[in-house]
Amino acid sequence: MATFIENAPEQIVAAAKELLEKGLVEGTSGNISARMEDGNIAVTPSSLDYRIMEVDDIVIVNPAGDVVSGERGPTSEKYLHLAVMNAYEDIGVCIHSHAVHATMFAVAQQDIPSCIDEFTVYLGGDIRCTEYAPSGSPDLAEQVVKALENRGAALIANHGMVAIGTTMQKTMHNTALVERSAKIIWGAKQLGAIYPLPEKVNENFANVYPFMR
Repeated sequence: MATFIENAPEQIVAAAKELLEKGLVEGTSGNISARMEDGNIAVTPSSLDYRIMEVDDIVIVNPAGDVVSGERGPTSEKYLHLAVMNAYEDIGVCIHSHAVHATMFAVAQQDIPSCIDEFTVYLGGDIRCTEYAPSGSPDLAEQVVKALENRGAALIANHGMVAIGTTMQKTMHNTALVERSAKIIWGAKQLGAIYPLPEKVNENFANVYPFMR
């Protein structure tokens, strides 16, 4: 059975406001989805400020993308969320954010290297950047699914980042961890060269702490 999130609309609203509070999104940017027990997917609505978002504003779509309930239109990145949910039954949440430092790497179309121990433990290794595709397009969704293989997050070229997880709490943690690590690595680059973890170290971590989304 696919992973699902209890009280998905309520959890999405709480997470959206936390993303805004932490500066991981701005205004109406970014979007969140969570799989429900019946297989439908709860998503944030399009162009609604997180500060005034309420549970009734959340839109429910089926796996094909048809609106099941909700008076607003679903997020413009509907294809991204549907593709991720359909590709990975082990995850229950997908968060797309525009965190500043992670987006710097996305604009530069650079992967975020695994330079910090916890990065490999929680995210599976280097965070890959997709090839460029237009926002809101099926092509972008396909690129994201590819970049997320065996990872807990990915960068979207010239756009932002996406994190996934089995729970809302874990996905929020992954989102914050990518941004924190991107900030650290960006700062380290100003000091000189950066040094990714040796492959043997990553292998040891994989053995001791098997990566699980």
